[in-house]
Amino acid sequence: MGCVKLVFFILCTFLCQLVFSSALPHLCPEDQAHALLQFKQMFTINPNASDYCRRSRTLSWNKSTDCCSWNGVRCDEMTRQVIELDLYCSGLQGKFHTNSSLFKLSNLKRLDLSYNDFSGSLISPKFGELSNLTHLNLSRSSFTGIIPAEISHISKLQVLHISTVDPYRLRLGPYNFELLLKNLTQLRQLDLDYVNISSTVPLNFSSYLTTLWLTRTQLRGILPERVFHLSNLEDLSLPYNSLTGPIPSNISGLQNLRYLYLTSNYLNGTIPSWIFSLPLLTYLNVRNNTFSGKIQEFKSKTLFYVILKQNQLEGPIPKSLLDQQYLQTLILSQNNFRGQIAPTVCNLKTLRVLDLGSNHLNGTIPHCLGEMSGLEVLGLNNNSLSGTINTTFNTENKLIIINFYGNKLKGKVPTSLINCRYLKFLDLGNNELNDTFPSWLGGLVDLQILSLRSNKLHGPIRDSRTDNLFAQIRVLDLSSNGFSGNLPVSFFENFQAMKIISEKSGTREYIANDYSGNYANTLIVTTKGLDQELPRVLTTEIIINLSGNRFEGYLPSIIGDLVGLRTLNLSHNGLEGVIPTSLQHLSILESLDLSSNKIGGEIPQQLVSLTFLAVLNLSHNHLVGCIPKGKQFDTFENSSYQGNDGLRGLPLSKDCGGDDGVPQATTAVELDDEEERELISWQAVLIGFGCGLVIGLSIIYIMLSTQCPVWFSRMVAKFEHIIDTRMKRYL
Repeated sequence: MGCVKLVFFILCTFLCQLVFSSALPHLCPEDQAHALLQFKQMFTINPNASDYCRRSRTLSWNKSTDCCSWNGVRCDEMTRQVIELDLYCSGLQGKFHTNSSLFKLSNLKRLDLSYNDFSGSLISPKFGELSNLTHLNLSRSSFTGIIPAEISHISKLQVLHISTVDPYRLRLGPYNFELLLKNLTQLRQLDLDYVNISSTVPLNFSSYLTTLWLTRTQLRGILPERVFHLSNLEDLSLPYNSLTGPIPSNISGLQNLRYLYLTSNYLNGTIPSWIFSLPLLTYLNVRNNTFSGKIQEFKSKTLFYVILKQNQLEGPIPKSLLDQQYLQTLILSQNNFRGQIAPTVCNLKTLRVLDLGSNHLNGTIPHCLGEMSGLEVLGLNNNSLSGTINTTFNTENKLIIINFYGNKLKGKVPTSLINCRYLKFLDLGNNELNDTFPSWLGGLVDLQILSLRSNKLHGPIRDSRTDNLFAQIRVLDLSSNGFSGNLPVSFFENFQAMKIISEKSGTREYIANDYSGNYANTLIVTTKGLDQELPRVLTTEIIINLSGNRFEGYLPSIIGDLVGLRTLNLSHNGLEGVIPTSLQHLSILESLDLSSNKIGGEIPQQLVSLTFLAVLNLSHNHLVGCIPKGKQFDTFENSSYQGNDGLRGLPLSKDCGGDDGVPQATTAVELDDEEERELISWQAVLIGFGCGLVIGLSIIYIMLSTQCPVWFSRMVAKFEHIIDTRMKRYL
């Protein structure tokens, strides 16, 4: 009986303790809370970063609450030890000390410190002491220096992300990389984008690997076959390295691969057939290699992005590419594809980017392309397409970029382009279009780039008083056509975007930006008589090129209002008059070409203030006087001024005069026709007066020596009367 009572007592005691303990709050240990608060105090919160990402999770941390309830903190349900800390993009800013209190959280399994700003701190070797970690993310948090070998001690790691924004700010030597892979046998995801590895591709990857991201890591050598035998691999990204050789052909195990990104290496050979048979492939990008031969028909129906540009691929465009239900981006440019563009391309209902430029495609442009309601980028440039542009662009289209440059297109500029209300970039240059200037394009309120260069366009560009025509235009290229008449002053008045010097002049923001991450809105421009290719057009590239036409009349002074201009080319026309002094206001002008016109007068001294001017061509005009000195004008060579017989001063061989050999400052004056005729007549009078004075003095000497004062006095009186009459006419 006593034994039964004892058992009953023990059982009651246990139940009471269990009930009592369950009623108490499960608080995290005090040392854990203290470590977290101490870690928080080491950093300030960057409010801008918090706006970009989210409200900093550490703001809610305080002593009065259980640390297991803090944002970003997760504790073990039984032990209450902190096992997860997620501070992704929390605006933390400051030095991350190598002996941080964070390392006291020895039970951490997941740690995410990515997208913060630790101000060039080193990655502490103490991370290697967090031996329970399965997930570690230190990406894009401004760490620098060598990734410590101690990271390899975290043998339970399944996910490791230590990418950086600035290339090669972080380093991982070849030995450390091999050691890392040797010890981390459980690794599923490895992201070392932009880390300087400087190594060949190791062979000892974890067989569990699903994600391998090694963008721009200075990998070199042959791409090993071992990489393609990782049967669990879903995401393989090795772009912008120095990998060589072909892709292995006898591969059969990559049935889970969805993402293959090998851009900008030195890979060659044919693209193996197994790639076209991957059942789950959604993203294929092998741009900028030297792959050759034909590409086979795709058996996969899951493709979203296919980017094969900048290779040596040939043959017709595979029909299977035009039968993809989900395809959004198709970029095959800069290859050797031949044949016609099949109208079935319009069956790609989800397509946003179609770039077939720089191939050998022929035939006509499919009429239905203008009816693809989702298409934003249409690039067919640099092919052998012919016929008229009979595409009817409907009102539902979303086109932002249209590039037909460098074909054999004839006829008129299609008026249905006015329906492309989102259009920012239109290049119809280097074709055989025969039309007058399509001023109605000015009604496209977002149009920023218009190139109609090298066609057979003709006639005057008539002044239009309609407001807001071409208000957003930043690049206007009408060069090498047959346009005539005066320069369109009212159009210049409408160019509102050119009248502003952008506050982002130091940034690299692109016009009609890169919608696929791989399409570049290439544009050909002419500078210093040479055609140059802009691979992408910056918003700061503000250009007017009206060269190689038949424009005449004076240079309008209103050009000086276009203060955002970087390039102005009016060469090879019939322009006359003088150079407007208002050009001094183009303070960021980099290139000015007025060559091969009939421009007279002097070069305005005020142009010396154009300190950004790197290219100047005033050759083959009727300029006179002294070449300005100082600043950029001291850098221009003889070729900038040749063909102007009236110019003097350096760098020409003709001296500019002056007692000290320094050119005298002059100011060009803009004159109307009547004033110019009077100036010429007045100059003739002065020349005649000088000649008469010499002759008169000679006669005086002869008359006095022959003693004929009466005849002489009569002649002098008559001469004085003639001079007095002419002087009164011009005073």
